[in-house]
Amino acid sequence: MTTSRLITCHSILQLDLNHPHAATALTDAHQMHRTVMAGFKNWVPDGERDARAQLGVLSTWSADLKTNTLLIVVQSRVRPDWSPLPRTALRQPADVRNIDLPITTGDRYTFRTVVNPVRAVRPTNTPGTTHPRGPSKRLPHVRPDHVRRWFEARLHPTDTTQNQNQETGHIGADADRATLAIRMLPPVESDHHKGLKISRAEIRGTLTVTHPTNFTHTLTNGLGKARAYSCGLILTRPTSS
Repeated sequence: MTTSRLITCHSILQLDLNHPHAATALTDAHQMHRTVMAGFKNWVPDGERDARAQLGVLSTWSADLKTNTLLIVVQSRVRPDWSPLPRTALRQPADVRNIDLPITTGDRYTFRTVVNPVRAVRPTNTPGTTHPRGPSKRLPHVRPDHVRRWFEARLHPTDTTQNQNQETGHIGADADRATLAIRMLPPVESDHHKGLKISRAEIRGTLTVTHPTNFTHTLTNGLGKARAYSCGLILTRPTSS
């Protein structure tokens, strides 16, 4: 039986939506990114374009408007320091946990993930030539059935020895497809980056590990695009059923 190991760090932040810092993060994707990255100052040189990827930072968030609470979960390769966040913005101190999880073929997990489901559309050729009009465009899936097909295409029904590429290949697990729940979420935008609009969908269900190495890779690196903007983190919980 094949086994892999997920070693990472999870931070759970509960912010008060009545505080301007949290309220701005909820309405601006760039401010949410800055809030998430606030815990990782000085780990890499300032200005590095791939700082998030080097640090293995993934995040997801949800807002409870009844209780005015913004819940942010952050995953990282290193242990963050959340002291730069305003104390008055936090409802309680940050909960930081080290994760060391063995992953074995056949393990089952309930999961939740928020993804940016997009498809590449190639331009048509210029009439009379074989040259395309321009580069491919990424267009969002906006219907739950299309998101379901996008996700199911990345499932891994059987174990193989081939290590698939995470971007376009299998995630290393299969799902109970009858219980998959898809919910479209409001897109996120930013005044800082004009034209930025990220479509989002929430996927919930149960996964069974078929390829531990691939599954660990997916949990570590995330699923799909827009991972700098709180998409792609898969949250899991072991289940015995």
